[in-house]
Amino acid sequence: MSAPTSTIRIAIAAPVRSRRHGWGSSLALCCAFVMANSASAADVWVITDQQHPAASTQGARVIELDAPAHIEAALTAQLPSDPARAAATVRQRLIDGGAGLQQRLAIAYQGVADAWSLGVTKVPAVVVDGHYVVYGESDVDRAIARIRAYRSAQPW
Repeated sequence: MSAPTSTIRIAIAAPVRSRRHGWGSSLALCCAFVMANSASAADVWVITDQQHPAASTQGARVIELDAPAHIEAALTAQLPSDPARAAATVRQRLIDGGAGLQQRLAIAYQGVADAWSLGVTKVPAVVVDGHYVVYGESDVDRAIARIRAYRSAQPW
C-alpha cells in the first residue's frame, strides 16, 4: 500500500450489466438507482491501515489491511528458539485465544480479501456501494459528501 496522495479522486466501477431484459432488469436498475442515492452506514467501507487512521467511521465497516499481520505478530512474539517449543507455544496461544481470536483472524483476513476484490490500490480509501471510491481522504463524512456531490452531477 502506498501513502495517500495529495489529491482526492473518486473512482467509479463500471455498472454491472444483466443478460436479462424486461421487468427483472428494470427492477434491478430501479433498485440500483434508489441505493445509489442514499449512502447508508451499511454501504460504507473504510479501507486503511494503522498508519493512516480514519475519522468519522461510526457505522462504517473498517478494514485495516495490516490487521492480520498485527494479530500474527502478537501470536509469534517472544517465541523460544527451539522450533518444537515455538510451535507448541503458538498452539497454546491459539487455544488460549479461543473463539474470539479465531473470529478476529477470520474478520481480518476477510477484510483484506474484500478490499482486494474491490481493487483498492491505496489507503485510506472510502468505498460506497462497492462502486464509488475516494482515495486519500481520511474523514469518512467528507468522502461521502464528495461521492454524493459526484452522484448528483452524474446522471445514470
